[in-house]
Order: sequence, then C-alpha cells, then structure tokens
Amino acid sequence: MKKATSARQAPGKAKGSTAVERARRVLEIEAAAVRAVGERLGAELELAVELLAATAGKVIVTGLGKSGIVARKIAATLASTGTPAFFVHAGEGVHGDLGTVVKGDSVIAVSYSGETREILAMLPLFKRLRLKLVALTGVATSTLATAADVVLDVSVREEACPLALAPTASTTATLAMGDALALVLMERRGFDAADFAFLHPGGSLGRRLARVVDLMHGGEEMPIVRDEAVLGEAIQEMTAKRLGHAGVVNARGELVGVLSDGDLRRALERGGAVVDLPVRDVLQRDPKTVREHALVAGRGVVTIGARSLGAEALAVMEKHSITALFVVDREGRPQGVVHLHDLLKAGVV
Repeated sequence: MKKATSARQAPGKAKGSTAVERARRVLEIEAAAVRAVGERLGAELELAVELLAATAGKVIVTGLGKSGIVARKIAATLASTGTPAFFVHAGEGVHGDLGTVVKGDSVIAVSYSGETREILAMLPLFKRLRLKLVALTGVATSTLATAADVVLDVSVREEACPLALAPTASTTATLAMGDALALVLMERRGFDAADFAFLHPGGSLGRRLARVVDLMHGGEEMPIVRDEAVLGEAIQEMTAKRLGHAGVVNARGELVGVLSDGDLRRALERGGAVVDLPVRDVLQRDPKTVREHALVAGRGVVTIGARSLGAEALAVMEKHSITALFVVDREGRPQGVVHLHDLLKAGVV
C-alpha cells in the first residue's frame, strides 16, 4: 500500500513558492524604479553637484518619516565621503533645530510629494539666508520643487507595496539618487582612499584601510646601520630594536640594503671572525620598500580619483615571502619599518 502524500507538505511548498515569487516581484519593481531614475538624469545632476561642491559651509539634509530616514542616510554618506553634511529632522527643525542652519550652507530636502508641511515651513528661512536648495521629489510641480534651485526627479511608476501605500520603490529610488549625488561629489572633490581611511578609523573597515604610517616603527625604534659598519655593530642594533631586521644606509642616508636574521645565520655558516665582516658584504641589496601613505592590507595598487596609493605592505610581504618592509620617502631615505607582527596585532591580517 502506497503512503499517502503529506497534506501539510504540499501547501507549504506552494506557500513558499508564492512568497519567493512575490519577493522577486518587489525587487524587480524597485530595480526598475532605480533604472528609470538613472535614465532620466541630465543637466540637473551636474548643476546639483556644482552647487553642493561650491558650498562654503555644510550641506543640510532634511526630511520627515520614511523620507527622513533616507535623508539621514544620504547625510551620513555625504559626510563619510568628503562633503561636510548632517541631517536635520524636519519635525525638529521647525521647533528649534533650524538654529544649526547658517549662511553659507546649502540644503537637500527630501519629500516625495513635495508638500511635506514641516519642510515647507522651513523654506522662508532658507530663502532669507539665501541658501541653495536641492529637492529630491517625485512631483515636479510641487511647492518644494517650485522653490528649489535644482530638482532631482525621483518619481516612480509604481510602489512595490501591494496596497500601493507604503513607500518602497520611491524610497529606494531616492536613496539611490542620494548615493549617486554623494559619490559624484566625492570624485569631484578628489576624495581618495587615504581620505576615506582617515574618516573611518574604527572597526574592520578602519583596520582594512590602515596606512603604513599608522603602524610603522619610526625614529629611535627603527634599526639602522651605516654601510661602513661591521656585522658586530649590526647585530647590536638588531638586538636592541628587536625587529629581526636592520636597514643599511649610505652617507646620504639612502636605504641601500637590508640585513635580516637569516643573513646573520648564513654569515655564521662561513665561519671565522663574523663580527668583523663588513655589513656591505652581507646585506641584501635592492630592498623591498613601501611608501608611508600606502595602505597596509589589500593587493595591487589602490587608485581612487587622481591619487595612487601604491602597493600595499601586506601584498608586498606575501609576494616576496618577507616579514618586514622599510618605509622610505621620495629620496629613498628610510622613515620607518613595518613588521608582519604589527599587522597581526592590529587585526589587519
């Protein structure tokens, strides 16, 4: 006798399939909304970028409700990518927080309808202070759009909400527009990976963007000997600094080689009065180096905007199977040394 098909199993599968199909439809609607916004972009985006880039003060981003949440994120993205900005809640703005707005600022107002009462109540102050206003709205004929210097159209054909009530596709489109605006501004300002790292010192992102100068041993901590020294002097320097390496410099202070613990062991294998051997007879010439503005982790050359950050320290160590790198300036003079152990301690590796 055949087993009966589980009555509970079939409906469950059908329900799961329906949920997946519905979720996929939501994503398709939102993706289409973002594509449509991109296709409509024109000279107004260029004008908005120039207007915001020319702002002497800060960029105020304001909104209410779901638009307020999007506005807060836009402000955060602007601030973290080189455009001084902060969020003013429209409801709080009309009850005193507008005291943070001063001459020289500019404003990005987010309202899909363009008729948010609290935002409209702030317009007279913006006008009195002669602030430039960029509106992110879905209604080009709205009061907000009429008052704005630049209107960025974030209108959508439909919301993803089955009731056509909850802001979904419209907030996604607005958020995407804010990202586009912020990142174009970032490039316009020449904001690069080094600047980004400076503004993100905490967490895993900060560790990944750490620069060599932040972790290197410089000054008196840097093991350095002259190329005229003997190996005994180099051993003393390496023992005192405890980094397993010593840089060798010429009379002009340029790095001409490196001594490692391995070099010392190979010298001992020769026998004889090792401590009297000239350093220049033992050192590794053509040392692998890195510049102080280079990132610690990653691979290859980091180039963002117009600035190249050079090969990262960890990538160079891995490529050449070494545990330390000397950091040099443009003239090849050592500024410090970064060790693999430092990267481990910092959580970069």
